Amino acid sequence: MTPTPAVTPPEPSIAATRWLAVGSLMGLIVLCLAWELWLAPLRPGGSWLALKALPLALPLAGLLKHRMYTYRWVSLVVWLYFTEGVVRAWSDAPPGRWLALAEVALCLGLFTACALHVRLRQRQARARSAAAVATAAGNTPEPAPAPSPRR
Repeated sequence: MTPTPAVTPPEPSIAATRWLAVGSLMGLIVLCLAWELWLAPLRPGGSWLALKALPLALPLAGLLKHRMYTYRWVSLVVWLYFTEGVVRAWSDAPPGRWLALAEVALCLGLFTACALHVRLRQRQARARSAAAVATAAGNTPEPAPAPSPRR
């Protein structure tokens, strides 16, 4: 039997971006449902527009399982919801306008969290592979030089 490699926990910043992404996505799902069913539906009693929350539920499992591909495509899909929020913030009456602004804020938070998560995980992967190459070559990795101050 071959030993399994030890799984190292992610950096705290990576874990924070993950939870920000998951929290923003869940907030966006709840907002879309509440908005279209109870708070300010297009028609009294709710509208079929509540189904817009369904595509948001699909990536939730991928975000919770740390799938990099999911973080990447969610950061693209979220712009559809951002666009809807901007249009409805401009055109809806005040109850819908405030909900649309909340949607815009959640979309910006989700995009930022996904983009940072991908960037930090790629940086961590590069650092781990550099350390593995240095260890395999019998060298210890040298610390990176401190950046010089710009004038």
